[in-house]
Amino acid sequence: MSDQSPPPAWSPRDPDTPAARHPRPPATTPGPPPGTAGRKRTGLRRLLPTWRMLLGAFLLCALLIAGALTAGYLLVDIPPANAAATAQSNVYLYADGSQLARDGEVNRQNVGLAQVPRTVQEAVLAAEDRDFHSERAVDPTAMLRAAWNTATGKGVQSGSTITQQYVKNYYLGQEQTLTRKAKEFFIAIKLGREKSKNYILEGYLNTSYFGRNAYGIQAAAQAYYGKDAGELTTTEGAYLATLLNSPSAFDVVTHPQSRGRALARWNYVLDGMVKKKWLTPAERATALFPEPQKVRPAAGLSGQRGYLVEAVKDYLATHRVLDEKTLAEGGYRITTTIDRRRQNAFTDAVDERLMSRLDPRTHKADRLVRAGGASIDPTTGKVVALYGGVDYTRQYVNNATRHDYQVASTFKPFVFASAVENGSRTQDGRLITPGTVYNGDDKRPVAGSRTPYAPENEGRESYGDISVRTATDLSVNTVFAQMVVDVGTTRVKDTAIALGIPADTPNFDPGPAMALGTLQASVLDMAQAYATLADHGRFTPYTLVEKITKSGETVDLPRRESRQAISREAADTTTAMLVSVVDNGTGTAALAAGRPAAGKTGTGELDRSAWFAGYTPDLVTVVALMGQDPDTGTLQSLYGALGEPRISGGGYPARIWAAYTRAALAGTEPADFDLEPQAGADRPQPPPPADEPRRPGRPRTPPDRPSPPGPPTQGQTDGGTPPTGGQEGGRTDGGRTDGGRTDGGRTDGGRDGGTDGDTDAGPGGGPGGGPDGGTDQGGEDQGGTDQGGTEQGGTDQGGRTGGDPGR
Repeated sequence: MSDQSPPPAWSPRDPDTPAARHPRPPATTPGPPPGTAGRKRTGLRRLLPTWRMLLGAFLLCALLIAGALTAGYLLVDIPPANAAATAQSNVYLYADGSQLARDGEVNRQNVGLAQVPRTVQEAVLAAEDRDFHSERAVDPTAMLRAAWNTATGKGVQSGSTITQQYVKNYYLGQEQTLTRKAKEFFIAIKLGREKSKNYILEGYLNTSYFGRNAYGIQAAAQAYYGKDAGELTTTEGAYLATLLNSPSAFDVVTHPQSRGRALARWNYVLDGMVKKKWLTPAERATALFPEPQKVRPAAGLSGQRGYLVEAVKDYLATHRVLDEKTLAEGGYRITTTIDRRRQNAFTDAVDERLMSRLDPRTHKADRLVRAGGASIDPTTGKVVALYGGVDYTRQYVNNATRHDYQVASTFKPFVFASAVENGSRTQDGRLITPGTVYNGDDKRPVAGSRTPYAPENEGRESYGDISVRTATDLSVNTVFAQMVVDVGTTRVKDTAIALGIPADTPNFDPGPAMALGTLQASVLDMAQAYATLADHGRFTPYTLVEKITKSGETVDLPRRESRQAISREAADTTTAMLVSVVDNGTGTAALAAGRPAAGKTGTGELDRSAWFAGYTPDLVTVVALMGQDPDTGTLQSLYGALGEPRISGGGYPARIWAAYTRAALAGTEPADFDLEPQAGADRPQPPPPADEPRRPGRPRTPPDRPSPPGPPTQGQTDGGTPPTGGQEGGRTDGGRTDGGRTDGGRTDGGRDGGTDGDTDAGPGGGPGGGPDGGTDQGGEDQGGTDQGGTEQGGTDQGGRTGGDPGR
């Protein structure tokens, strides 16, 4: 038998020798595998995870997510119906804490799915969730896509399925929190597993908010079409489905300015029905938009209360404080900035100076007259009073916030403010100041514009060489049309936006006609912009809300930080010119307020609107009269209203402004303007070089030759004619007499010149120059009728109507 040798590297062991005397040799360390010598992780590579680490982390995350989903599914139960199913009222308060209004109780009546026509159901699906019947209860891909679009600035979007929306409507709430979204996710999954699609769709139709305080398809059918849900047509159902996206904004009755967007959404719904083969192309081709009926507001929102409530709702939604659906859940106490005393003073001024004088039986045009107003504290930005119309239950469109009337010559101060802000010069290099001389001839072609433009002056007057200050007093169109080109139309638009005019204002197009007020800003927007001028160029965003609470908790309001929008020099120089408008120009009726005031008049295209925007050092107020057919809602001219040939901004709007301002500031000492105008603003400047023939200025229209009432000539309205700008016909300032009107002892009887159709001169030319003697009781501008002052917009090239234009 062979002797076995010990393993290599081991010394022989003598059994008689103690183990301690024969230690075990250390094992050799194996070397790196072949081909891997020197591959050590050095430098930055040591900081990078290996693939094993990444795989482990991924598996761990997947395990955690799966665990969280399982736990969420097990722990989140389907709760009972939320408070929205039996929502409370919201309470609106004046600034002093007294109750302004309480909105109505929730209007809801549930109906079975079988009572809703199939095409109406399909219209809702086409609008909100076209794959409802085939998809799962939640769609994570759509949720991620919506979150990405929202985060990247493509607008707030929802990735929710109808099941998720139903859960939010009925079981949870509208708050935008991660907790609510997580609950919605798990409840929707459970509901989708436990309930049928028909059950969920029925619940969705009965809990969705459609605007007009209507919850559910039945209440919506009654609110918009005065019929039961079972009687709805396909096109009516498509419109109700349209409202789900933005209930109030797409209500074409209360928000006529949004009609285009609403129709686009309605067409989207019908086109979606065709794509899903729920509607044939032939049926789609014959579909006509179903006009909804007028609003029937709750009796508790009568008078100005409804306008104030709607304005507050719009403010909260626009500033993303509370969206419409969240607010509709109720239970909120909303303290507004509205000063109760001043609000009543505004209503009284309109009633006394305007509404009490309307007589539709005698003057047919009186049925067209609407009024709107807004008043702001310029230092705080608080809206202290708002006039929306005669009565919210009778006339539901808020005249203070609508955007479908041209602002006319009230825009002209923004042109001059921009000139000072930018250090602008005329075409021949002269600095633009109040003393700068322009040629004010009628229909003078604008120099330096790529768009040919030759606007008309009011009454087709030619003034020859005239200073900017005088041109502002008389609202000379040709001067400001030239000035806006000298400054640069884009710069002027930028200045207007800085002052507070929203950039998305309708018809806010840079061009020579811009100077005459072709844009369609709201009364409240204009009050915001003039408040910036009043506060020496400092812009403070307006607010309608002081505080909001619910169940004892305070809701955060947006931060309102003031900023210097334009220089004090630019703002104060503009104010100084507008003081002259009140003292010597078209706004003298505002002197009845008994306080130092600045302001500008304006009358819109075809006399469809008349404006006065004015301010004292501590209160800014804009008043506008508007013409609208109460039956069709179309904009109408105010020719013949109140028995006068034409309505102008220096007449009734300025008188309302004066009466309100006097009452609103009663008990306070009159304050003078503290102005730091442009250096040398009062120095006259030499006229422009005689580089072209000019017609000499001729005397203004004598009082016995007012411009006849009626629409402008064909050349002013026909899009195929050259642009002509706005006529301000009917100004009769020669021999103007304010017989009997006193302003704290000041009498303007027999004062000649410096006024126009926006003032009180009547065709008689003497005291009481109105057609019928024209006396206004109560010490108001006796003898003053609102003759003339049209600001007919001339047509711009391409057929777009230009605006004022006039005073």
